Amino acid sequence: MRALVKASPAPGLELAEVPDPVCGADEVVIRVLRTGICGTDLHILNWDNWAAGAVSVPQQGGPQNGGPLIPGHEFYGEVVEIGEQVRDVAVGDRVSGEGHIVCGTCRNCRAGRRQMCIRTVGLGLHRNGAFAELLALPASNVWVHSREIAPELGAIFDPLGNAVHTALAFPLVGEDVLVSGCGPIGLMSIAVARHVGARFVVATDISPERLALAGALGADATVNVGEQRIHEAQTRLCMREGFDIGFEMSGAPTALPEMIENMNHGGRIAMLGLPADGFGVDWGKVVTHMLTLKGIYGREMFETWNAMAAMLQTSAELRARISSVIAGTIPARDWEAGFAAARSASTGKIILDWTEL
Repeated sequence: MRALVKASPAPGLELAEVPDPVCGADEVVIRVLRTGICGTDLHILNWDNWAAGAVSVPQQGGPQNGGPLIPGHEFYGEVVEIGEQVRDVAVGDRVSGEGHIVCGTCRNCRAGRRQMCIRTVGLGLHRNGAFAELLALPASNVWVHSREIAPELGAIFDPLGNAVHTALAFPLVGEDVLVSGCGPIGLMSIAVARHVGARFVVATDISPERLALAGALGADATVNVGEQRIHEAQTRLCMREGFDIGFEMSGAPTALPEMIENMNHGGRIAMLGLPADGFGVDWGKVVTHMLTLKGIYGREMFETWNAMAAMLQTSAELRARISSVIAGTIPARDWEAGFAAARSASTGKIILDWTEL
């Protein structure tokens, strides 16, 4: 099969012929139809310090006993083979999959908190991923889609799950929500907050294009933090107190301190954005204002998948809003153009079409 591979610990990827995956007894093989390009994939392409420390390639004892790593973890495809122990997935099913493969035996796994597994293996990081014509995955990680889910939408269930996990970390009905960072996941969190029943949703970024997308996805006000302060949006919306809920999606060093400044007493913040460097926080205000900060990583397995599938299946409006985050679908043979588009700070989600190689 053809796949995008990382053959050595250096910048770049290449489209190459590699062996087809072998289907284990408890696994399925999926013909990949669409994949999303994630920020993680850009790190792997660039081979920055984060990638060098987090990703397994041949010289580090990578996949398949020294074979090249196939990145990619956001996908939609069709099951073409199942192992002899597989019972709940069938050939022909249209699926996506959870990219965190867990041990099943650590304390968290045994307690049903699989997203907190201490031995997690990352699809496309430590095990061959989805930038390929075929993908092998444990059947327990497969999510079977309903007929309402188009291939492009199915390909972004992984990042949508991050948005849903963040947005549902705290009750939202009637609450005022501040979202910092309008990348694709931040944008999707806005749509989810609006769908669930938040009162006001305010979005911040420094990209006018992404702030325009935030407005289209349901934000009541947007703030370009390079030009305005967040409290100005509170004034425009006639908010008498601070924000009840915050979604920190950017990882920018100024974002969390500014969010803390604008929270109501007792406010709750869900943090998904990964900061590249350390930054200062007024911990005295966190204590005296009785704020709650909660780290979010990935998706709850599999409550988040169930929640997002149910919301999308029952709401054509939400499907349309989430789908609008997709900026374009590019043939997989033109993957370099796709990665260049994904690197832009002003675009939405980029999808690769693996039926066009």
